[in-house]
Amino acid sequence: MIEDPTASLGQPARIDPIRAGLLCRCPDCGRGPLFAGFLKVVETCESCGHDFRRLNTGDGAAVFVMQAAGAPVVFTALVVQIVWNPPVWAVAAAALPLVAGLSFGLMRPAKGLMIALQMREATRRG
Repeated sequence: MIEDPTASLGQPARIDPIRAGLLCRCPDCGRGPLFAGFLKVVETCESCGHDFRRLNTGDGAAVFVMQAAGAPVVFTALVVQIVWNPPVWAVAAAALPLVAGLSFGLMRPAKGLMIALQMREATRRG
């Protein structure tokens, strides 16, 4: 087994902020939860105390999730409509729950990723 050379120095292990953001964990320490509700970001990390109040992702995550969830579902619905010509209500009944499920499922990881990328850029700049 290979030991971590920084373990003996008492330094914390390097956390991948992108992975932590996708897992909805604090991008600074990787342990504390990032959200207090479905999309409400905690004010400070309960594990490391990092302050999240100055971060604001706005609607960035929602825009990316709408494109990522909507484009394949709409394209598939159009292909199904052209090839098999089912009733429009049947296509809508299948597509709407699919796009809603994908949107809700991707929203938290996408917002966590946006926060992690914003934090990473802020630490690079200074």
